[in-house]
Amino acid sequence: MLVTELGNLMGRILLSPGRMSTVKIRARSLFCTPMSRIGASGAGFGPGGNVENGPQSTQISRNTGWELFSSGLHSLGRPCTGCTQVSAVSQLRDAGIRVQSRIYKLNKSLLTRMELKRIEEARLKLTKAQAEVCPLCAGTGWKTIPASSGAADRDRRVVRCDCQLRARAETLLAAARIPRRYEHCELASYTTDFPGAHRSLAFAHLSASKFAQEYDPRDGTGLLIIGQIGTGKTHLAVGITKELILNKGIQCLFYDYRELLKEIQNSYNATVQTTELDVLRPVFDTDVLILDELGAVKPTEWVWDTVSLILNTRYNNNRTTIITTNFEDQPAAGANGSISPARASTRAETLGDRIGERMRSRLHEMCRVIKMEGEDFRQTFRSASFR
Repeated sequence: MLVTELGNLMGRILLSPGRMSTVKIRARSLFCTPMSRIGASGAGFGPGGNVENGPQSTQISRNTGWELFSSGLHSLGRPCTGCTQVSAVSQLRDAGIRVQSRIYKLNKSLLTRMELKRIEEARLKLTKAQAEVCPLCAGTGWKTIPASSGAADRDRRVVRCDCQLRARAETLLAAARIPRRYEHCELASYTTDFPGAHRSLAFAHLSASKFAQEYDPRDGTGLLIIGQIGTGKTHLAVGITKELILNKGIQCLFYDYRELLKEIQNSYNATVQTTELDVLRPVFDTDVLILDELGAVKPTEWVWDTVSLILNTRYNNNRTTIITTNFEDQPAAGANGSISPARASTRAETLGDRIGERMRSRLHEMCRVIKMEGEDFRQTFRSASFR
Protein backbone atom coordinates (compact mmCIF):
# COMPACT_ATOMS: atom_id res chain seq x y z
CA MET A 1 0.00 0.00 0.00
CA LEU A 2 2.82 2.36 0.88
CA VAL A 3 4.70 1.56 -2.33
CA THR A 4 1.58 2.15 -4.43
CA GLU A 5 0.98 5.56 -2.88
CA LEU A 6 4.62 6.61 -3.39
CA GLY A 7 4.45 5.47 -7.01
CA ASN A 8 1.27 7.45 -7.57
CA LEU A 9 2.88 10.55 -6.11
CA MET A 10 6.00 10.20 -8.35
CA GLY A 11 3.81 9.65 -11.39
CA ARG A 12 1.83 12.83 -10.75
CA ILE A 13 5.06 14.79 -10.44
CA LEU A 14 6.64 13.42 -13.64
CA LEU A 15 3.44 13.66 -15.69
CA SER A 16 2.44 17.14 -14.60
CA PRO A 17 2.10 19.76 -17.41
CA GLY A 18 5.10 21.65 -16.06
CA ARG A 19 7.32 18.58 -16.31
CA MET A 20 6.09 17.62 -19.82
CA SER A 21 8.01 20.54 -21.27
CA THR A 22 11.30 18.92 -20.32
CA VAL A 23 10.46 15.21 -20.16
CA LYS A 24 9.72 13.55 -23.51
CA ILE A 25 7.69 10.34 -23.48
CA ARG A 26 7.52 8.00 -26.42
CA ALA A 27 5.86 4.68 -27.09
CA ARG A 28 7.29 1.51 -25.54
CA SER A 29 9.27 3.48 -22.97
CA LEU A 30 8.53 4.77 -19.54
CA PHE A 31 10.17 8.10 -20.19
CA CYS A 32 13.10 9.52 -22.07
CA THR A 33 15.56 12.29 -21.43
CA PRO A 34 17.82 14.28 -23.68
CA MET A 35 20.88 12.53 -25.10
CA SER A 36 23.21 14.58 -22.97
CA ARG A 37 21.66 13.12 -19.79
CA ILE A 38 21.52 9.48 -20.97
CA GLY A 39 24.89 9.25 -22.54
CA ALA A 40 24.04 6.49 -25.05
CA SER A 41 21.57 6.01 -27.86
CA GLY A 42 18.94 3.41 -27.59
CA ALA A 43 18.72 3.64 -23.80
CA GLY A 44 15.16 2.87 -22.76
CA PHE A 45 12.70 0.10 -22.17
CA GLY A 46 12.78 -2.60 -24.84
CA PRO A 47 14.94 -3.10 -27.90
CA GLY A 48 15.06 -0.78 -30.86
CA GLY A 49 14.15 2.27 -28.93
CA ASN A 50 15.88 5.45 -30.04
CA VAL A 51 16.06 8.56 -28.01
CA GLU A 52 14.36 11.34 -29.83
CA ASN A 53 15.04 14.93 -28.94
CA GLY A 54 13.43 17.22 -31.40
CA PRO A 55 10.23 18.71 -32.51
CA GLN A 56 9.34 15.48 -34.36
CA SER A 57 9.29 13.44 -31.12
CA THR A 58 5.99 11.87 -30.29
CA GLN A 59 4.47 12.65 -26.89
CA ILE A 60 2.08 10.02 -25.58
CA SER A 61 -0.97 10.89 -23.61
CA ARG A 62 -0.91 11.35 -19.85
CA ASN A 63 -2.98 8.20 -19.32
CA THR A 64 -0.64 6.08 -21.43
CA GLY A 65 2.37 7.44 -19.58
CA TRP A 66 0.77 6.69 -16.23
CA GLU A 67 0.00 3.11 -17.21
CA LEU A 68 3.57 2.55 -18.34
CA PHE A 69 4.94 4.19 -15.17
CA SER A 70 2.75 2.11 -12.87
CA SER A 71 3.61 -1.06 -14.76
CA GLY A 72 7.30 -0.38 -14.54
CA LEU A 73 7.11 0.54 -10.86
CA HIS A 74 5.26 -2.59 -9.74
CA SER A 75 6.89 -5.12 -12.07
CA LEU A 76 8.82 -7.86 -10.34
CA GLY A 77 11.87 -7.51 -12.48
CA ARG A 78 14.37 -4.74 -11.94
CA PRO A 79 14.92 -2.88 -15.24
CA CYS A 80 18.49 -1.94 -15.93
CA THR A 81 18.92 0.89 -18.44
CA GLY A 82 20.98 3.95 -18.78
CA CYS A 83 18.16 6.16 -17.58
CA THR A 84 18.88 7.67 -14.22
CA GLN A 85 15.14 8.03 -13.41
CA VAL A 86 14.64 4.30 -13.71
CA SER A 87 17.27 3.76 -11.02
CA ALA A 88 15.50 6.18 -8.73
CA VAL A 89 12.19 4.35 -9.20
CA SER A 90 13.79 1.06 -8.34
CA GLN A 91 15.35 2.54 -5.24
CA LEU A 92 11.98 4.01 -4.28
CA ARG A 93 10.32 0.62 -4.67
CA ASP A 94 12.96 -1.14 -2.58
CA ALA A 95 12.83 1.55 0.12
CA GLY A 96 9.07 1.21 0.30
CA ILE A 97 9.34 -2.55 0.77
CA ARG A 98 11.92 -2.12 3.50
CA VAL A 99 9.75 0.46 5.31
CA GLN A 100 6.70 -1.76 5.05
CA SER A 101 8.68 -4.69 6.44
CA ARG A 102 9.91 -2.62 9.38
CA ILE A 103 6.39 -1.38 10.12
CA TYR A 104 5.10 -4.94 10.12
CA LYS A 105 7.84 -6.09 12.49
CA LEU A 106 7.25 -3.08 14.77
CA ASN A 107 3.48 -3.67 14.90
CA LYS A 108 4.06 -7.34 15.63
CA SER A 109 6.46 -6.47 18.44
CA LEU A 110 4.08 -3.92 19.96
CA LEU A 111 1.16 -6.34 19.73
CA THR A 112 3.17 -9.02 21.46
CA ARG A 113 4.18 -6.67 24.28
CA MET A 114 0.59 -5.48 24.79
CA GLU A 115 -0.70 -9.05 24.91
CA LEU A 116 1.96 -10.04 27.41
CA LYS A 117 1.13 -7.00 29.56
CA ARG A 118 -2.58 -7.83 29.56
CA ILE A 119 -1.88 -11.44 30.45
CA GLU A 120 0.36 -10.36 33.32
CA GLU A 121 -2.23 -7.87 34.64
CA ALA A 122 -4.94 -10.53 34.49
CA ARG A 123 -2.72 -12.97 36.36
CA LEU A 124 -1.95 -10.42 39.08
CA LYS A 125 -5.64 -9.58 39.49
CA LEU A 126 -6.53 -13.25 39.76
CA THR A 127 -3.79 -13.84 42.32
CA LYS A 128 -4.88 -10.81 44.36
CA ALA A 129 -8.52 -11.83 44.22
CA GLN A 130 -7.68 -15.34 45.37
CA ALA A 131 -5.62 -13.95 48.26
CA GLU A 132 -8.44 -11.60 49.34
CA VAL A 133 -11.25 -14.17 49.30
CA CYS A 134 -12.70 -14.41 52.79
CA PRO A 135 -12.50 -17.97 54.15
CA LEU A 136 -15.77 -17.52 56.07
CA CYS A 137 -18.02 -16.49 53.18
CA ALA A 138 -15.91 -17.51 50.13
CA GLY A 139 -16.39 -14.02 48.71
CA THR A 140 -20.20 -14.02 48.85
CA GLY A 141 -20.42 -11.53 51.73
CA TRP A 142 -22.73 -13.82 53.73
CA LYS A 143 -21.88 -16.46 56.30
CA THR A 144 -24.06 -19.27 57.60
CA ILE A 145 -25.08 -19.42 61.24
CA PRO A 146 -25.32 -22.98 62.53
CA ALA A 147 -28.79 -24.10 63.41
CA SER A 148 -29.67 -24.31 67.07
CA SER A 149 -29.71 -27.68 68.76
CA GLY A 150 -32.72 -29.72 67.77
CA ALA A 151 -33.57 -27.55 64.76
CA ALA A 152 -33.65 -28.87 61.22
CA ASP A 153 -30.92 -28.04 58.72
CA ARG A 154 -33.33 -25.87 56.76
CA ASP A 155 -33.61 -23.53 59.76
CA ARG A 156 -30.06 -22.28 59.30
CA ARG A 157 -29.75 -18.55 58.74
CA VAL A 158 -27.20 -16.34 57.00
CA VAL A 159 -25.88 -13.00 58.18
CA ARG A 160 -23.45 -10.45 56.86
CA CYS A 161 -19.88 -11.69 57.00
CA ASP A 162 -17.32 -9.94 59.17
CA CYS A 163 -15.33 -8.97 56.05
CA GLN A 164 -18.28 -6.93 54.80
CA LEU A 165 -18.64 -5.25 58.18
CA ARG A 166 -14.95 -4.31 58.14
CA ALA A 167 -15.23 -2.90 54.63
CA ARG A 168 -18.29 -0.88 55.62
CA ALA A 169 -16.53 0.36 58.76
CA GLU A 170 -13.56 1.60 56.74
CA THR A 171 -15.89 3.45 54.38
CA LEU A 172 -17.81 5.05 57.23
CA LEU A 173 -14.63 6.04 59.01
CA ALA A 174 -13.32 7.79 55.90
CA ALA A 175 -16.63 9.65 55.48
CA ALA A 176 -16.84 10.75 59.15
CA ARG A 177 -14.67 13.87 58.53
CA ILE A 178 -12.53 13.27 61.61
CA PRO A 179 -9.71 15.86 61.52
CA ARG A 180 -6.26 14.40 60.94
CA ARG A 181 -5.16 15.99 64.20
CA TYR A 182 -7.50 13.63 66.09
CA GLU A 183 -7.33 10.48 63.95
CA HIS A 184 -5.26 8.75 66.63
CA CYS A 185 -7.76 9.45 69.42
CA GLU A 186 -9.48 6.42 70.94
CA LEU A 187 -11.21 5.72 74.20
CA ALA A 188 -8.51 3.22 75.10
CA SER A 189 -5.78 5.86 74.71
CA TYR A 190 -7.48 8.44 76.94
CA THR A 191 -5.40 8.66 80.11
CA THR A 192 -6.51 9.91 83.52
CA ASP A 193 -3.58 8.79 85.67
CA PHE A 194 -1.24 11.73 85.07
CA PRO A 195 -0.17 13.89 88.03
CA GLY A 196 -2.84 16.40 89.07
CA ALA A 197 -5.63 14.77 87.06
CA HIS A 198 -9.08 15.73 88.30
CA ARG A 199 -11.32 12.84 89.28
CA SER A 200 -14.06 14.13 86.96
CA LEU A 201 -11.92 13.04 84.02
CA ALA A 202 -12.09 9.39 85.02
CA PHE A 203 -15.86 9.64 85.42
CA ALA A 204 -16.17 11.28 82.01
CA HIS A 205 -14.08 8.50 80.44
CA LEU A 206 -16.24 5.85 82.07
CA SER A 207 -19.44 7.56 80.92
CA ALA A 208 -18.17 7.86 77.34
CA SER A 209 -17.18 4.18 77.20
CA LYS A 210 -20.54 3.11 78.58
CA PHE A 211 -22.36 5.29 76.06
CA ALA A 212 -20.48 3.67 73.15
CA GLN A 213 -21.16 0.16 74.44
CA GLU A 214 -24.87 0.69 75.16
CA TYR A 215 -25.68 2.90 72.18
CA ASP A 216 -29.18 2.34 70.86
CA PRO A 217 -30.18 4.19 67.67
CA ARG A 218 -33.82 4.03 68.71
CA ASP A 219 -33.11 6.04 71.86
CA GLY A 220 -31.75 9.20 70.25
CA THR A 221 -30.19 10.48 73.47
CA GLY A 222 -26.78 12.11 72.99
CA LEU A 223 -24.07 13.67 75.15
CA LEU A 224 -23.27 17.25 76.12
CA ILE A 225 -19.61 17.29 77.19
CA ILE A 226 -18.77 20.48 79.05
CA GLY A 227 -15.30 21.37 80.23
CA GLN A 228 -12.48 23.83 80.24
CA ILE A 229 -9.89 24.06 77.48
CA GLY A 230 -7.48 21.12 77.33
CA THR A 231 -9.44 18.63 79.42
CA GLY A 232 -9.94 16.09 76.59
CA LYS A 233 -13.49 16.75 75.39
CA THR A 234 -12.73 16.29 71.69
CA HIS A 235 -10.62 13.20 72.42
CA LEU A 236 -13.58 11.51 74.10
CA ALA A 237 -15.98 12.58 71.34
CA VAL A 238 -13.73 11.17 68.60
CA GLY A 239 -13.15 8.01 70.66
CA ILE A 240 -16.89 7.44 70.87
CA THR A 241 -17.22 8.05 67.14
CA LYS A 242 -14.61 5.45 66.25
CA GLU A 243 -16.12 2.90 68.62
CA LEU A 244 -19.58 3.30 67.06
CA ILE A 245 -18.22 3.04 63.53
CA LEU A 246 -15.78 0.17 63.95
CA ASN A 247 -17.76 -1.99 66.38
CA LYS A 248 -21.37 -1.23 65.46
CA GLY A 249 -21.22 0.10 61.89
CA ILE A 250 -23.04 3.30 62.86
CA GLN A 251 -22.85 6.26 60.48
CA CYS A 252 -21.22 9.26 62.18
CA LEU A 253 -20.27 12.77 61.08
CA PHE A 254 -17.82 15.11 62.82
CA TYR A 255 -18.14 18.87 62.37
CA ASP A 256 -16.40 21.77 64.01
CA TYR A 257 -19.12 24.29 64.91
CA ARG A 258 -17.21 27.19 63.34
CA GLU A 259 -16.43 25.28 60.17
CA LEU A 260 -20.05 24.23 59.75
CA LEU A 261 -21.30 27.80 59.99
CA LYS A 262 -18.62 28.93 57.56
CA GLU A 263 -19.65 26.34 54.99
CA ILE A 264 -23.28 27.39 55.31
CA GLN A 265 -22.34 31.04 54.81
CA ASN A 266 -20.19 30.15 51.81
CA SER A 267 -23.15 28.43 50.18
CA TYR A 268 -24.83 31.84 49.87
CA ASN A 269 -22.12 32.91 47.42
CA ALA A 270 -23.57 33.04 43.90
CA THR A 271 -20.36 31.67 42.39
CA VAL A 272 -20.49 28.50 44.52
CA GLN A 273 -22.49 25.54 43.21
CA THR A 274 -23.20 24.16 46.70
CA THR A 275 -26.49 25.16 48.27
CA GLU A 276 -27.36 25.50 51.95
CA LEU A 277 -29.38 22.31 51.79
CA ASP A 278 -26.42 20.43 50.31
CA VAL A 279 -24.40 21.34 53.41
CA LEU A 280 -27.14 20.70 55.94
CA ARG A 281 -28.62 17.47 54.57
CA PRO A 282 -25.76 15.21 55.82
CA VAL A 283 -25.94 17.03 59.17
CA PHE A 284 -29.65 16.29 59.41
CA ASP A 285 -29.51 12.68 58.19
CA THR A 286 -26.44 11.13 59.83
CA ASP A 287 -27.12 8.69 62.66
CA VAL A 288 -24.71 10.39 65.06
CA LEU A 289 -23.55 14.01 64.74
CA ILE A 290 -20.50 15.23 66.65
CA LEU A 291 -20.65 19.02 66.95
CA ASP A 292 -17.38 20.26 68.39
CA GLU A 293 -16.92 23.64 70.14
CA LEU A 294 -20.57 24.66 70.27
CA GLY A 295 -20.91 28.37 70.97
CA ALA A 296 -17.44 29.27 69.67
CA VAL A 297 -18.93 31.77 67.17
CA LYS A 298 -20.14 35.14 68.42
CA PRO A 299 -23.94 34.95 68.54
CA THR A 300 -26.08 36.77 65.98
CA GLU A 301 -29.66 36.31 64.91
CA TRP A 302 -28.49 34.24 61.94
CA VAL A 303 -26.28 32.04 64.15
CA TRP A 304 -29.12 31.41 66.58
CA ASP A 305 -31.51 30.58 63.74
CA THR A 306 -29.01 28.14 62.23
CA VAL A 307 -28.33 26.40 65.54
CA SER A 308 -32.05 26.13 66.17
CA LEU A 309 -32.63 24.61 62.74
CA ILE A 310 -29.93 21.96 63.22
CA LEU A 311 -30.82 20.95 66.77
CA ASN A 312 -34.60 21.00 66.27
CA THR A 313 -34.39 18.93 63.08
CA ARG A 314 -32.27 16.26 64.73
CA TYR A 315 -34.46 16.33 67.83
CA ASN A 316 -37.62 15.81 65.75
CA ASN A 317 -35.97 12.98 63.79
CA ASN A 318 -34.79 11.32 67.01
CA ARG A 319 -31.13 11.48 65.93
CA THR A 320 -28.24 11.22 68.36
CA THR A 321 -26.07 14.33 68.81
CA ILE A 322 -22.78 14.55 70.73
CA ILE A 323 -21.76 18.11 71.59
CA THR A 324 -18.66 19.59 73.20
CA THR A 325 -18.38 23.12 74.54
CA ASN A 326 -16.08 25.28 76.67
CA PHE A 327 -18.88 27.42 78.11
CA GLU A 328 -20.46 26.87 81.50
CA ASP A 329 -23.92 25.36 81.45
CA GLN A 330 -25.57 28.45 82.89
CA PRO A 331 -28.59 30.48 81.73
CA ALA A 332 -28.31 33.60 79.66
CA ALA A 333 -28.23 37.00 81.35
CA GLY A 334 -31.71 38.15 82.37
CA ALA A 335 -33.31 34.78 81.62
CA ASN A 336 -35.80 33.44 84.17
CA GLY A 337 -34.81 35.85 86.93
CA SER A 338 -31.06 35.30 86.56
CA ILE A 339 -28.56 38.07 86.99
CA SER A 340 -29.20 41.34 85.22
CA PRO A 341 -27.46 42.18 81.94
CA ALA A 342 -25.47 44.87 83.77
CA ARG A 343 -23.97 42.33 86.16
CA ALA A 344 -23.62 39.78 83.37
CA SER A 345 -21.17 42.07 81.58
CA THR A 346 -18.67 41.50 84.39
CA ARG A 347 -18.82 37.68 84.31
CA ALA A 348 -17.73 35.13 81.76
CA GLU A 349 -20.20 34.22 79.03
CA THR A 350 -22.27 31.11 79.49
CA LEU A 351 -23.73 28.55 77.11
CA GLY A 352 -27.07 30.31 77.39
CA ASP A 353 -25.46 33.56 76.27
CA ARG A 354 -23.87 31.92 73.23
CA ILE A 355 -26.71 29.78 71.83
CA GLY A 356 -29.78 31.23 73.50
CA GLU A 357 -31.73 29.98 76.47
CA ARG A 358 -34.28 28.17 74.35
CA MET A 359 -31.66 26.01 72.63
CA ARG A 360 -29.86 25.42 75.93
CA SER A 361 -33.08 24.03 77.34
CA ARG A 362 -33.49 21.83 74.25
CA LEU A 363 -29.99 20.40 74.72
CA HIS A 364 -30.86 19.23 78.22
CA GLU A 365 -33.72 17.27 76.71
CA MET A 366 -31.58 15.82 73.91
CA CYS A 367 -28.39 14.96 75.82
CA ARG A 368 -26.93 13.70 79.04
CA VAL A 369 -24.49 16.19 80.55
CA ILE A 370 -20.87 15.22 81.29
CA LYS A 371 -18.76 17.80 83.10
CA MET A 372 -14.98 17.75 82.96
CA GLU A 373 -12.74 19.81 85.20
CA GLY A 374 -9.01 20.21 85.53
CA GLU A 375 -6.03 22.10 84.21
CA ASP A 376 -5.18 22.52 80.55
CA PHE A 377 -3.32 19.31 79.72
CA ARG A 378 -1.60 20.90 76.70
CA GLN A 379 -0.14 23.76 78.71
CA THR A 380 0.76 21.62 81.70
CA PHE A 381 2.48 18.75 79.87
CA ARG A 382 3.41 20.40 76.55
CA SER A 383 1.40 17.81 74.67
CA ALA A 384 -1.69 17.67 72.49
CA SER A 385 -2.42 13.96 72.63
CA PHE A 386 -6.04 14.71 73.48
CA ARG A 387 -8.34 17.67 73.75
